[in-house]
Amino acid sequence: VRMRVVADHIRSALMLIADGVTPSNEGRGYVLRRLIRRAVRSMRLLGVEQACLPDLLPASRDAMKGVYPVVDTDFDRISRIAYAEEKAFLRTIASGTARLEDAVKESKAAGRPLSGSDAFTLHDTYGFPIDLTLEMAEEAGLKVDEPEFRKLMLEQRQRAQADAKGKKGGHADLSAFQELLAEGETVFTGYTDLEGESRVRGILSGGAKVAQAATGDEIELVLAETPFYAEAGGQAADTGLITGDGFVVEVLDVQRPLKGLSVHKAIVREGEIASDALVRAAVDRERRHAAEQAHTGTHIVHAALHQILGPQATQRGSFNKAGYLRFDFAWGEGLSAATKSEIEEVSNLAIRNNFHVDTKVMSLTEAKAMGAMALFGENYGSEVRVVEIDGAWSRELCGGTHVSNTSLIGSLSLLGEQSVGSGNRRVEAFVGMDAFRHLAAERALVTELTEMLKVPSGQLADRISATLTKLKATEKELERLRKEQLAAAAAQLAGSAVDAAGVRVIAHDAGQVSGADDIRGLALDLRNRLGSEASTVAVAGVSNDRPVILVATNEAAREAGVKAGALVRLAAGILGGGGGGKDDVAQGGGTDASKVGAALTAIVDAVTRR
Repeated sequence: VRMRVVADHIRSALMLIADGVTPSNEGRGYVLRRLIRRAVRSMRLLGVEQACLPDLLPASRDAMKGVYPVVDTDFDRISRIAYAEEKAFLRTIASGTARLEDAVKESKAAGRPLSGSDAFTLHDTYGFPIDLTLEMAEEAGLKVDEPEFRKLMLEQRQRAQADAKGKKGGHADLSAFQELLAEGETVFTGYTDLEGESRVRGILSGGAKVAQAATGDEIELVLAETPFYAEAGGQAADTGLITGDGFVVEVLDVQRPLKGLSVHKAIVREGEIASDALVRAAVDRERRHAAEQAHTGTHIVHAALHQILGPQATQRGSFNKAGYLRFDFAWGEGLSAATKSEIEEVSNLAIRNNFHVDTKVMSLTEAKAMGAMALFGENYGSEVRVVEIDGAWSRELCGGTHVSNTSLIGSLSLLGEQSVGSGNRRVEAFVGMDAFRHLAAERALVTELTEMLKVPSGQLADRISATLTKLKATEKELERLRKEQLAAAAAQLAGSAVDAAGVRVIAHDAGQVSGADDIRGLALDLRNRLGSEASTVAVAGVSNDRPVILVATNEAAREAGVKAGALVRLAAGILGGGGGGKDDVAQGGGTDASKVGAALTAIVDAVTRR
């Protein structure tokens, strides 16, 4: 049965990826993810623990390519996606299986189902999907408390929604915003004008409408018209000033708690502002321009990813603010240094080529017909805004603000790339002056290193590599010498054992040590050297300004009533800390290194008085 499961699921996964589906946590992508995971799990249950798709997927391809040639011609892309998904899943299994096995043992011992909280921890902390937990628990003969798990998942979603709502509306009662929206939507003028006349339609303080606000008051302000861009589509909100007869208000943030209503989060800097007051709203031009550079840069990076990686590298989220952008996209593996360099080069060529950036408002049907990219799962109205860079080079649905020509971005400097979840990657970049400052800082660092190491910049990498190799060799030699010193010290200390009521005891202060492993190694060596006669060894030292102590006993000492755990707890208490362990070996520590001598003396006294 498992072999048939594997054959069917691998073939299905092959065809789905060939049709353009990629693994994800929703929709058809989730179906694909479950197919791959079920196949991998079945292979593990058949005894194959290493990656199996590199063997199975080509076999499925060879069986299907006669009827579906695309699975052969597009196999590089298909296999890259499938292998990356298996690799990520194997990491998930490795991290979560041990935790699940522990939870299963505890549940069986208690005679109860696997708790929902355990299932939630596996999902939330280890990335273990609930379907996998259910399947593995069933194999172990256990049920899972699914209602509790669903309840915890719902609570987590509600907390996330509350946090998001708090950011949008400052935890205010939305009824106040609904009343203002009922009077009409906020007219956004910021696509063409960065300042203009308007009227105060409402002032809120602490979630309630107020008639006026004075100097120092933190308020939420609704205008009839506004040039301020409210945070949306990954673009950060504008900041600036709202002024009028005798008052100055600084705008710190703009949100849309309700669709169609822009709310300015602000603080009154001077005077007193009242509802219905006439105002002049002015956006911080420099900050807006820097944000537009970043937003247009985001579209350029998206187009570069499509050009280099292919159309499957689709957007999964973005954020851009003055001088900075980050872009999440669907991809199953890390990008090589050469690929990152190519993305940066294609992006900067688009900037240098001074591509025209054009915006058009049209129906959603028209936008789709001309090939404009839209975010999967996003809700769009009947009319949409399309942003084009050099025509079809980049064409996306977008409500954000942009520069008019790509050359106005200046430059783009890619910072790095990382995973943000299975099947999703993130790139970050500086743009404009921030990109220049970043490159200037790197150049200064390179100059400093070349001067320090006395080599040309072209030889810097080789010199650093050689230096690190030499450093590692030196560290190994130091470690060898340190172990020799410890062995020599052990040989001398073995003869210093004192008799404590029939038990030989060594209580040694090792002074400064590199870590607890040094103490453990010395203590166990000494215990072995003392032979089978009843013996106890206590070794203490100081590591990172904190005392550490370890006690080791042999079998004869334990039969005489000497327990390592009890002795360590006694000593650790004197050191201002705690510890514990088994009767044969125990370890503890504290905060007062000056009490090491007293702690060792207490151990000898305790063995004597036992």
